[in-house]
Amino acid sequence: MVSTITQKDAPPRSLWVSMASLMLTMFLAAIDQTVVATAMPTIVGELHGIESLSWLVTAFALTSGMATPLYGKLSDMYGRRNLYLWAIALFVLGSALCGLAQTMGQLIAFRAFQGLGAGGLLVLTMIISADLAGPRERAKYQGLFGAVFGVASIAGPIIGGYLTEHVSWRWIFYINLPLGALALAVAFSVLKLPRRTSPHRVDWLGAGLISALLTSLTLLASWGGTTYAWTSPVILGLAAASVLLAGLFILVERKAAEPVLPLRLFRDRSFALPVAATVLIATAILGMATFLPMYLQLASGASATDSGLLLLPLMGGMITASTLTGRVVTRLGRYKWVMVVGSLVAAAGGFLFSTMGLGTSAFVSGAYMVLAGLGLGMVGQNLILAVQTTAPEADRGAATSAVTFARNVGGALGVAILGAIFGGRVAGGQTAVTPEAIQALPEAARHAAQLAFSDAITGVFAWLGPILIGGALLLACLKDVRLTPTPQARG
Repeated sequence: MVSTITQKDAPPRSLWVSMASLMLTMFLAAIDQTVVATAMPTIVGELHGIESLSWLVTAFALTSGMATPLYGKLSDMYGRRNLYLWAIALFVLGSALCGLAQTMGQLIAFRAFQGLGAGGLLVLTMIISADLAGPRERAKYQGLFGAVFGVASIAGPIIGGYLTEHVSWRWIFYINLPLGALALAVAFSVLKLPRRTSPHRVDWLGAGLISALLTSLTLLASWGGTTYAWTSPVILGLAAASVLLAGLFILVERKAAEPVLPLRLFRDRSFALPVAATVLIATAILGMATFLPMYLQLASGASATDSGLLLLPLMGGMITASTLTGRVVTRLGRYKWVMVVGSLVAAAGGFLFSTMGLGTSAFVSGAYMVLAGLGLGMVGQNLILAVQTTAPEADRGAATSAVTFARNVGGALGVAILGAIFGGRVAGGQTAVTPEAIQALPEAARHAAQLAFSDAITGVFAWLGPILIGGALLLACLKDVRLTPTPQARG
């Protein structure tokens, strides 16, 4: 049976100005999820922290994930605009601190702080765009947001590589300062949104519990089997803490007047399935964006700049598919099978990545990237569309933040797991971790190091196909929702 969702009145021409300002801040927040990818070998070599490598991505994803449910619920209660401006300011301040970091520990801490602002940007741009456009037109804009997200995801390694090689890795953060200031000025002058009020208290306890749960799960995934044995007291303690925190969170959310994540939403599979699939899709996206540049540098010998440029096929595939898919969904009013097919196409790309070796040409690896990018571009923003079109309007902020939170869980927990797999597969004697250090080795030693990193990273890629197939299976169980152009009143 096909469900029907109606569309709001067509948005005015001036809506494009507001959408453009939202896309700018989406770009800033999304690019910092991947901008460190090509810079990581240089950063860990300079700051001496290969054992903490995955935390440069995980810390950012972890705190942005913690923040998103709270941003979403607060925006439902008190309005979007002021929260949005504060999120931009936090992000810019965090960027400045990252550029000033002198140790690996400091950089990870400042990345975590930066993520608090980025989490607000990622979720509030999606919520505000949904406020401004109806479901069917929203599909078109979501396609453009997906293209922006895709550009940012892959442009991050390119920009990071260029700045690392020609200026300094610190400028991958400093560049956010003028761009963030521009985003703040544009948002302040352009966005005119109504202020909301709510008589209920903020669910601080729920927000604290879900943050603690995500932290516990991420540490469990990152440390288990690498830093600590799976049967060690630390890992067993984290596992017990995760179960306890999950139980407490459910109890608290059931009784909260304004729960940070309304559990009633999960009773509808149109909400629960896209949220679960988002965790898997995000793991694959950030896994590719994190480990492909490392493969190209450490195994193939590409420079930081070249490794970023070699990711252009992945970006091109994502942009093309996201933009065209948005228009197709707007025209047809359907999105379910587009996402299922996209997940399977991306899974094929992930499988092909696992077959790469030292002899794989740039043309062949580029073809694999195009395939993966096309698949991912068909899925990403349609997951948010699926939730926004079926959730009650009063819960739109919380529902959207749940998807964004799931994306960040995939980034934090998923990349931590993939990082642990990578760490467990790297040969213990590999101490040369920068591309320059590897290239400076004698030929035999250089080949051995490249082979070790190739084996470790393709071992990570081997997990991408099953992860994406799991996402396709979840999405295949969705209701086949139809978006019709019948107007409805604005809320």
